Amino acid sequence: MIKIIKSQKDYNEALKNVEFLMDRNPKVGSSDANKLELLILLIKDYEDKRFPMQAPDPIEAILFRMEQEGLQPRDLIPYIGSRSKVSEILSKKRPLTLTMIRALHESLGIPIKSLIKEDKPKLFKSDEIDWNCFPVREIINRGWVKSRFSDIKAHSKDIILEFLQPLDSENLVPALYRMTENVRSARKIDRGSLMMWNARVIILANEYRNSKKYKKGSVSKEFIKNVIQLSKYDDGPQKARAFLMENAIPLVIEPHLPRTHLDGAAIMTEQGPVIGLTIRYDRLDNFWFNLAHELSHISLHLDKYNMGFYDYNLETDSDDPMEKEADGFASECLIPEVKWENSPASNLKTPGAAIHLAKELNIHPAIVAGKMRHYFRNYRILNQLIGNKQARICFSEINWS
Repeated sequence: MIKIIKSQKDYNEALKNVEFLMDRNPKVGSSDANKLELLILLIKDYEDKRFPMQAPDPIEAILFRMEQEGLQPRDLIPYIGSRSKVSEILSKKRPLTLTMIRALHESLGIPIKSLIKEDKPKLFKSDEIDWNCFPVREIINRGWVKSRFSDIKAHSKDIILEFLQPLDSENLVPALYRMTENVRSARKIDRGSLMMWNARVIILANEYRNSKKYKKGSVSKEFIKNVIQLSKYDDGPQKARAFLMENAIPLVIEPHLPRTHLDGAAIMTEQGPVIGLTIRYDRLDNFWFNLAHELSHISLHLDKYNMGFYDYNLETDSDDPMEKEADGFASECLIPEVKWENSPASNLKTPGAAIHLAKELNIHPAIVAGKMRHYFRNYRILNQLIGNKQARICFSEINWS
């Protein structure tokens, strides 16, 4: 029960509740979202009365702590993700994500109340949304929604809201914006397109769901290994999708939208996690690594932080701490390091070495070949083993044109 804050004890408890609700990333308009909004108002009212001096905005708070500790912008990379992100955050060109807020709070001791005072982006306000920033014509062409309007541009809002109708329509736009904040990409991403792809994946996931309930913490290293061992079958990708669905984790295959360059995503919804894969690169080695990577996000991050991860170009290394962690966890699930180090595949660039290790691990040779190509930084070798043009055909119901 939420009550008026009258004491320091009440104040501390309210701050804990705000942090708890923020971790859940509540849907706009939900009971948790309303509680979060009310708590923030009560905290602000208490602070205004008890501490008349205006609290610093997040960037001022960060800069103050940097000055206290003698930190340079490069020292923030472990908490924010990259040199470019640090620069954008400090210049107020990029909003703080929940991951950043948590890291800055836990590692640098910056109060949560300072970090959550950031103004929301304008896109959060429905009446200020530029509906033409969304790929309206593209989602019509893909058959995601039917348009009854001849002038598409003039009716962008109506078309987008009709598309989002299964997900609570207009109220979902702010939530979609927040959900797509954590993007692994060195390139500029079309945010409107990413939001619509995200919505499409969730809509399809809801259609796929059965009566089974997701069990938090069920995606262990052993669980991921069991999924990967399905790769040995010719229809391994379909078997993996069925296995995940039996464990209440929908795997949605949806080609990326233009200007998103997306490989995959791990998304947390009220019903549980969802994995979206685009199969942008039609190769089995790429498919299985991407799937292992998104499952690693569920195991390591989604169950704890209730957020989404959107991954571009997973074949290149990332300097983001959570992405590095997911890459390492996925690699260990695919091919344990001890097995790799003791295998001829770590020294010989031959098909025989790849096939030998694949048989030992009971997985598809494409996975080992992909590891070897990345390890040796030579993408001209083992082309015959990576399963080229063999991933998309497993999902013939998708229009790949």
